[in-house]
Amino acid sequence: MHSFAPEIMLITILSLVVLSDMIASRLKIPSVFLLLSGSYLIYAYFKAAVPIDMAEHFDTVILFCIPLIFMGDALHLRFSDLKKHGWSIFYLAVIAVALSIAVGASLYYFGVFAGLSLGAYVSLFAINMATDAVSVQSVLSRFSGISHDIKVLIEGESLGNDATFFIGLPWMMSGHIDPVHATTEALRVFAVSIGMGLALGYGFYMLMKLFSDKRGELFMFIIEGYAAYVLGEEMHVSGILTLITAIIASKAWIDMDITLSCSTEKKPVAKSFLRKLRMENICATTTERLDYIYEMAKEFGYIAAVMIFFVLAEMVDFETLWFYRNEILVMFGVTTLIRAVSMAKFAFFGKTINSIKPVGAEGWFILTFSGMKGALSIILVHMIPASYEYKVLFEAVTTGVVILSIFVYGAILWAYFTFVKKEPEKKLFAH
Repeated sequence: MHSFAPEIMLITILSLVVLSDMIASRLKIPSVFLLLSGSYLIYAYFKAAVPIDMAEHFDTVILFCIPLIFMGDALHLRFSDLKKHGWSIFYLAVIAVALSIAVGASLYYFGVFAGLSLGAYVSLFAINMATDAVSVQSVLSRFSGISHDIKVLIEGESLGNDATFFIGLPWMMSGHIDPVHATTEALRVFAVSIGMGLALGYGFYMLMKLFSDKRGELFMFIIEGYAAYVLGEEMHVSGILTLITAIIASKAWIDMDITLSCSTEKKPVAKSFLRKLRMENICATTTERLDYIYEMAKEFGYIAAVMIFFVLAEMVDFETLWFYRNEILVMFGVTTLIRAVSMAKFAFFGKTINSIKPVGAEGWFILTFSGMKGALSIILVHMIPASYEYKVLFEAVTTGVVILSIFVYGAILWAYFTFVKKEPEKKLFAH
């Protein structure tokens, strides 16, 4: 007899999304609250609605969802935004990661988590500092007045620090880090991933010049995302960084085409060799078709995130969470404090650094509590080998922190925008 498990699973996911959005819009609350709660309730109490064994197909679900989640985030980053906020994103992706590692290493000497090695401390903090743009955007999208610059920082941070974590996780988990070897290997992974991403980005950008329909262009971006991720992993570099670079590169060249060749006010511009090489007079897409691609990529990423929530539901064991309750609360409190200190740079030191834009106290508040964890933390903790001695603790702490960050941070932002700040927000960045 034919199994209808995939069809039933699809019905369950789409029904949960539709019902969550409908209820969230009526109650004026973030839909991610309902998605997370609903996925657990369905998985725990309505097994017939989830006929696929999540434990058995854990790897398949995770690997299928990764490119869709990152593709949607990367597409929303414009090249002009990266140029404008490049140093700020670098700070969030590298300096903030280094800060979390330093704090994790220092807590090792205080024995906060009994029995863990230095490498375990570092990797545990790294995993639980990884933000998830899908969870954040599902909350912030409910409120008007969030500046574009804030959204760029949030999305750039998510992509940047997660790529950094994926590169450094193997050494952080080992507990025996040779600085010279780790630096050399990290530079190799970074350089090869960036190079492959640029090459793939250019190749798919040129392929998109061969046709001019929005569906084909959307599918090309999806193919590009999966191809970049698979190729990066097969070459033993960072598939995530390869994917991010490829999508951003294609998008940057498309933006250049639209700006230079497809604008209504065409001005004669001397064409350089590079412009001729990418045949800028042939547009890969248009602004209208690109808007469609944005919207569909966001929806695909949203569905993928819901699938990850069902995986998270499989990991939830309240007895284990209660057993590690102290570790979960300590990790949640410390990571919140780290984030608040990291984001304070934007509020109080930005004006002294020309390349980093200040956002003021309100922007600091939004950035601090937009650091929700989600699908990406689950992906990172799942990548830990089953033989790793601290895996149970890692899964319990990460699951607890993900749940707390979504509900606590989300509730704080919801309360702020609902009861405190009802008028549209002024532009936060000083230019």
